[in-house]
Amino acid sequence: MGERGSRDVDEGEPLVSVTVDDVERAAARIAGHARRTPVLEASPGLLLKLEGTQHTGSFKVRGGFNRVLAAREAGELPEAGVIAASGGNHGLAVAHVARALGVRAEIFVPTVSSPVKVAGLRALGAQVTQTGSIYAEAYEASAKRAAETGALEIHAYDQPEVVAGQGTVGLELLAQTGGVDTVLVAVGGGGLVAGVTAALGGRARVVAVEPELIPTLNRALAEGGPVRVEVSGVGADALGASRIGRIAYGVTSAAGVESVLVTDEAIVEARRELWRSWRVAAEHAGAAALAALRCGAYVPAPGERVAVVVCGANTDPATLA
Repeated sequence: MGERGSRDVDEGEPLVSVTVDDVERAAARIAGHARRTPVLEASPGLLLKLEGTQHTGSFKVRGGFNRVLAAREAGELPEAGVIAASGGNHGLAVAHVARALGVRAEIFVPTVSSPVKVAGLRALGAQVTQTGSIYAEAYEASAKRAAETGALEIHAYDQPEVVAGQGTVGLELLAQTGGVDTVLVAVGGGGLVAGVTAALGGRARVVAVEPELIPTLNRALAEGGPVRVEVSGVGADALGASRIGRIAYGVTSAAGVESVLVTDEAIVEARRELWRSWRVAAEHAGAAALAALRCGAYVPAPGERVAVVVCGANTDPATLA
């Protein structure tokens, strides 16, 4: 795994970018496959983009559909189907995409993955293998398996088609709201924040929100490139990437995206508030962006219009009260 903070990529490796044009093509490609999720005006100046109402309970199907449909268009979708590693939400999305498009899916998840998510994967017909204690270890196992079978790999956050698909959240948000000043986005591997940043194209500020215990983008921005970090805390099952993706680092650093850190306690309280105040069910990762507002990690200016992406709802309902 390497030591905390050690660089684990080639300094000369080129960064891959994703643009608003890529996101617009993704939006056209996945139309009719992914849902247009609602925006809730939670209070004056605060909007919630409810990605938990998306198929399989998170934004992840957007990138999954874009990756598979782009491969099918190019004649590059193998008979072996698709394969992915996931903390849970990405796997659910890939399994849903595969079932919807009639292809086989094999999903590798770490042992920390929520039982709710693992049960959901199996219900969607995916072959599931639990291995490793964190996402990176599950990914290594899935990459080895992909080399053996020839299945199409769908990375959780570091492929251009996946990032562009996730960015359709940003395009929808602009269309639904007429524009906002700031968008707060939770970060794990960075596919969502990179896609939203690309989609907005400077039309709104993007603030990345990360748990203090998993500061993947925050550390990368401080050290000038992706670095490995330790992974722990309440958001580990969904935000548990051990380093930020190369695409996410390139897009966010070029755009001047700010990263703020929140405590696990703030995330837990924001999740409770989402349920108490608006009856919005969110997993801990889904509540992380709101936590930045509630704990003061991000303080809006007077009159600032802020949108929070509530990115996932795959949680045990019994724990919401």
